[in-house]
Amino acid sequence: MKPNDVILRSVTRVAAVIILTFSIYLFMNGHHHPGGGFIGGLSTASAIVLLYLSFGIEKVRENIRLDFKKLAAIGVLIAVGTGMAGVVFGQPFLTQTFGHVDLPIFGDTELASALIFDTGVALAVIGTAVNIILSISEDR
Repeated sequence: MKPNDVILRSVTRVAAVIILTFSIYLFMNGHHHPGGGFIGGLSTASAIVLLYLSFGIEKVRENIRLDFKKLAAIGVLIAVGTGMAGVVFGQPFLTQTFGHVDLPIFGDTELASALIFDTGVALAVIGTAVNIILSISEDR
């Protein structure tokens, strides 16, 4: 007999959107205030794991077709590549640079290399955390 998880699935749909929205906020706010790639990636991974728990691994894999091992590797490469960019220009490893751009809708916008580094960290954390949870679930 198949369990009736209507309430769980309904709440998960709303909660996942809220968690992912908050993850974006944490990620984007990270280089000025507490937050950034690690906590943004961890909260994104928690939303994905919540989807796995509510809808089942196979159903979520049909809709999210990502190899989380490759995602983690790409994230590490982006983070290390951003750190090495400073070395290429004769600066210490992980040297950050930034500039300002005038965008039509947003006005004066800061662009920083820390955002690229945080993207790599977030991808690495998402890939690693989801891989760990999926590996644990396969051991049962």
